Amino acid sequence: MKISANSKRCVLSPIRKFYPFSEKAKAQGKKVYHLNIGQPDLPTPEAFFEATQAFSQKTLEYAPSPGMPVLLDAVQKYYEKLDVTLKTDDIFITTGGSEALLYTCLSILDPGDEVIIPEPYYPNYRTFINAAGGKICPLPTQPENGYRYCDREKIEGLINANTRAILLTNPGNPTGVMLSEAEMQMIADIARKHNLYIISDEVYREFCYDDSGRIPCMGRIQGIEDNLIIVDSVSKRFSSCGARIGCAITKNIDIQDALMKFCQSRLSVATLDQIGAAALYGVDDEYIRRSVREYRHRRDVCITGLRNIPGVMVEEPMGAFYVMVKLPVDDTDVFQEWLLTEFDDHGDTVMYAPGAPFYETPGSGVDEVRIAYVLEENKLKRAIEILGLGIARYRKEKMGIE
Repeated sequence: MKISANSKRCVLSPIRKFYPFSEKAKAQGKKVYHLNIGQPDLPTPEAFFEATQAFSQKTLEYAPSPGMPVLLDAVQKYYEKLDVTLKTDDIFITTGGSEALLYTCLSILDPGDEVIIPEPYYPNYRTFINAAGGKICPLPTQPENGYRYCDREKIEGLINANTRAILLTNPGNPTGVMLSEAEMQMIADIARKHNLYIISDEVYREFCYDDSGRIPCMGRIQGIEDNLIIVDSVSKRFSSCGARIGCAITKNIDIQDALMKFCQSRLSVATLDQIGAAALYGVDDEYIRRSVREYRHRRDVCITGLRNIPGVMVEEPMGAFYVMVKLPVDDTDVFQEWLLTEFDDHGDTVMYAPGAPFYETPGSGVDEVRIAYVLEENKLKRAIEILGLGIARYRKEKMGIE
């Protein structure tokens, strides 16, 4: 039986690729420290559970396709605090930020259309773009330069007749790069000049560590209303990944019409999760401030530990809760399998996300990994310690290097 060409262009998530190996390691009695997935361990605010438990309707009905009014109003008020004025018609509630990204790609891309993305990038972008028949045009970066990518000449040099959009994550996943206001304005100017869409993935918006107190948002930039689609989610901000509530935001009427078609085709997002998510937006801002302080501390613990491992190259990330790391090994994919199948230290081993799938350019990232510093301090220290011990033994046993 025939399988679609678009599906063949998609790949399994590299972040979850080694799940079978980790389960086998656990079955063998090993403890696996997970640095491979951005699953926050901070408590979800009680407001979510209180709101869902208070649900009293006798029938759990379909919600409106673009989202429940209580949640749309909550998102609108949240953006007002960011000095971004929205109508509720500008907001489309989705099943996580992932669905928002997929529907955006389906709305703006035709087969062969290109999307410029700084690499390394979140690997699932590839799936969303390929599913729509599009193609990624990578904007290369280097570990030595902290993965920064805002160079007008380089970006404009990639634009051609097939270019439809620039997709960015700010702050960045997997690099932790945070754009300055000037860099955001430059990207906006390029998009306006060349009539491109900007897909701004801002699910880590509050997780910024530069001491300025600035919360970045492309929605504050004037003159790009028809160019801009913002992707957002409650998953990271409120430590509620399992709720699967996100949104796509745009003032472009044509994109709104397209998004509505896809939203109606899947009928609605889960009612109870929307009710819980609406309550999250009413949580005191101190919850987010505490979360940011905690992740900044974890970043510092992670970076300190990594810099103590001989041969590791790492730059301090300024946002999100990820860091790309260059390891002194030949292939981090092979190394990861070895860590789970042949290595342990007193019964402990570790997982990360190998770096190559975060790149579009062949051969890039083979000696890099993404680490999610989402574990509490003692576990994070132990995980980094195990990584260092594993590197030393792998280099000796598999690479012949003392």
